[in-house]
Amino acid sequence: MTSTDDVATSGCLFCQIVTGEIPADKVAENDDALAFRDLNPQAPTHVLIIPKVHSPTLPELAAEQPAAAVAVLLMAREVAESEGIVDGYRIAFNNGAGAQQTVFHAHAHVLGGREFTWPPG
Repeated sequence: MTSTDDVATSGCLFCQIVTGEIPADKVAENDDALAFRDLNPQAPTHVLIIPKVHSPTLPELAAEQPAAAVAVLLMAREVAESEGIVDGYRIAFNNGAGAQQTVFHAHAHVLGGREFTWPPG
């Protein structure tokens, strides 16, 4: 994160997790992304993956920082493999308040370890 990002994203929960100001149960990390366990899991495996750069939603991240969006997807696969759920997992992106996004820093939910229904609720 650059100093400009720090100023623009002060107060962002996920940016504070990236900088270490707020602790998280980390699952994976590299230069571009960070994966950690969700505090309110909706499945036996529920891991959040965030880019280390701030962007409010995935579509904005993909438009502004496509390499960061790809890093999130690549880490999702890595997490699924390390968590032993590669045979069936869901990646969910909530984009906007109408989709129940509550932290406006792009992130993926990797969910697995149980059967899912379709369509999702």
